[in-house]
Amino acid sequence: MSSEHPLWQDIQQGESKTLELKAQLPKGEQLAKTLVAFANTSGGKLVLGVNDQRQVVGIQADEFDLMDQVASLVHDQCQPTLLPNIYLETLQRKTLVVVQVYRGSQLPYHLKAKGRDTGTYVRLGATNRQASLEMIHELERQRLHQSFDEQIAWDASLQALDLTSLQNAFEKAGKPLDTARMRSLKLIKAEQGQDYPSHGLLILLGQYEQVEIKCSRFKGTDMTVFLDKKEYTGDLFSQLERTEAFIKNHLHLQAEILGLQRTETYEIPIPAIREALINAVVHRDYSNAGRDIKVGIYDDAVNIVSPGGLPNGLTLGDALAGRSEIRNKVIARVFRELGYIEQWGSGMARIREQCRQAGNPEPIFAETGDFVDIEFHRTVLPGRGVSSETSSEKSSEKSSEKLPPILELIQQDPKISAKALAEKLNISSRAVEKQIAQLKRDGKLERIGPAKGGYWKVKV
Repeated sequence: MSSEHPLWQDIQQGESKTLELKAQLPKGEQLAKTLVAFANTSGGKLVLGVNDQRQVVGIQADEFDLMDQVASLVHDQCQPTLLPNIYLETLQRKTLVVVQVYRGSQLPYHLKAKGRDTGTYVRLGATNRQASLEMIHELERQRLHQSFDEQIAWDASLQALDLTSLQNAFEKAGKPLDTARMRSLKLIKAEQGQDYPSHGLLILLGQYEQVEIKCSRFKGTDMTVFLDKKEYTGDLFSQLERTEAFIKNHLHLQAEILGLQRTETYEIPIPAIREALINAVVHRDYSNAGRDIKVGIYDDAVNIVSPGGLPNGLTLGDALAGRSEIRNKVIARVFRELGYIEQWGSGMARIREQCRQAGNPEPIFAETGDFVDIEFHRTVLPGRGVSSETSSEKSSEKSSEKLPPILELIQQDPKISAKALAEKLNISSRAVEKQIAQLKRDGKLERIGPAKGGYWKVKV
């Protein structure tokens, strides 16, 4: 029966990253764009003989002539050479032509007539998109089995970098961070007898503008009204710590007395949220400036969005099944070394299992265009105990009214300099230093890390 046929099941799910449906043979360039996009992304099937309503209409021309036309168009218009698998399928007593393309090994593929820079296409969702130069460079790295974070950052000086945050992370894990370890992890690379930092080292230290996590708490279930907003920069480890704290501040707590002990449980298991944040930080695309990780907290959900889509041709089905593709090899090695990652490909499975064990709905994983999205359902159960969100919102409103202006500025930007504070407050640098010293004595402000490269922690 056609309903049991794998191709029929694919058709009923509609067009996707790996499937395109056409009632008849597209014009030459349109066909070539689709096949090039499949080859550059995750592979895919073009099915001829199915209309936009997913109805099987069959091929109206001679099937073998049509197959020859496809082969000829591919040969004439695609470069490097594509070798699609072209075959016939019968559904509902109608003949279909299937053109299957696997992900290529000679990336990037492009239209001969347009050349590499303007003729390269990738598959985003169910559409073909012209690849940017950044995407093209990423495809070239994939062909060479290299990652952006492994490459040398020629414009940066290794001697000028403050490695304290990275050293502290390794020290916490009981491992020294010496030159030999930095070389083995490809944090530094030697060229003509001189050591240079890799992009991975600069990313871990938070040296690039795109290394940022933006967190927002919205009122209701849409993005109309902000209740709270923070933007975290600096090293990746402190970003993760502060983002987790932000999320905790806006989740409900369930309090329970067991014997003589009181236990408090968040409405979403924190280990699952932590795993999702680590996945976002480790697997996102850092090669494209101007994009960052976004965390949105709504009344009904917590949403973590990571830029770059799934890496190296991975599909969502592959990822959920446990297949792993590493986009950022340096960052992944470091996080594995420090115990943030247990084993490759297990993150999504652990997130789902942690939610199931807590009695929560499974989170929704989605690849939307060039972004990966994880959405946790917020569960508000009858008889919830303490609400950390309610108290945090009240304290946030209260603190925003009563916090000294200097603390408000520091809370907004924990890495702000004394000079910047003086300019914003319109006072002298000496006055700023006096206020900071008094706030530290009062236990309201703490310095985390060194004077250069560290950050402030507001403790009220």
